[in-house]
Amino acid sequence: MIIKRAKQVLQIEAKAIERLIGRINEQFVQAVELILACEGKVVVTGVGKSGIIGQKIASTLASTGTPSFFLHSTEGSHGDLGMLGKKDIVVAISNSGETDELSQILPLIKRYGNKLIALTGKVKSTLARAGDVVLDVSVEEEACPLGLAPTASTTATLAMGDALAVALLEKRGFKKDDFAILHPGGKLGKQLLLKVRDLMHAGDELPMVYEEALMKGALVEITSKRLGVTGVMNKRHELVGVITDGDLRRALERHTDLLERTAGEIMTQNPKRIEADILAAQAVQRMEEHAITSLFVFDKVGEKTPRGIIHLHDLLKAGVV
Repeated sequence: MIIKRAKQVLQIEAKAIERLIGRINEQFVQAVELILACEGKVVVTGVGKSGIIGQKIASTLASTGTPSFFLHSTEGSHGDLGMLGKKDIVVAISNSGETDELSQILPLIKRYGNKLIALTGKVKSTLARAGDVVLDVSVEEEACPLGLAPTASTTATLAMGDALAVALLEKRGFKKDDFAILHPGGKLGKQLLLKVRDLMHAGDELPMVYEEALMKGALVEITSKRLGVTGVMNKRHELVGVITDGDLRRALERHTDLLERTAGEIMTQNPKRIEADILAAQAVQRMEEHAITSLFVFDKVGEKTPRGIIHLHDLLKAGVV
């Protein structure tokens, strides 16, 4: 019974969203055009479950390039309507279209001259009559067996809000870089903003030895820089090889006089590299591709003298991984 009921809920809500497809019409286009032409902000309002959905829609709009905030309809009639500017556009949400708290502020919105987009399940309601544009989010039935708890109706409204946000995103030419600017915190922002240059070890932190150096010196360099690796360079300061912990283990099996060998004898040639201005997230991809934990960093393709080194631990610590 539990599984059957859960499946019914999903089927009803999926059907509610599918029915919206046929309502993406000229009214929807007008709503997008009104918002694009808005010189102020998009103010989303509603109460109850519609208010919660409105908060999500406002948040999605704001994070995808359309300045927006949520205004609770009840608080609007108690002074918060002062948040509404003359150049703002209002998106009002009510399934019945007759919500008292929302109906109380509709005359004030119209008096201010703000354009109004109505998201409602009743296209002949008070809210619909007040709207400059009406988006029909009606459903045949709620997923609640009592027909009381907003379920399919809130899902449909949320989906229509997403459709608006994505249509606006594309019309504005909103790109990944724009998204990153609005999401500087968390893993997402770091993946889109942080570059290799921001996390690499450079200067005195860069582990390097000359190819003529004895391995006893190379071991000191590996240990002191604490990255488990050292680069090997020639007299022109060009990177010619790398010595990792793995190279050391393999060399110990071959040479009983390892410490008296030169770095050039033990190194692995042609170490993997990356450019400083590449996204740090791409450094992770390159490390995974080659099954390594560090990359030498160069200012640009073709350069032979490294400017730094980036280690997987740096990417983990920064939250890129």
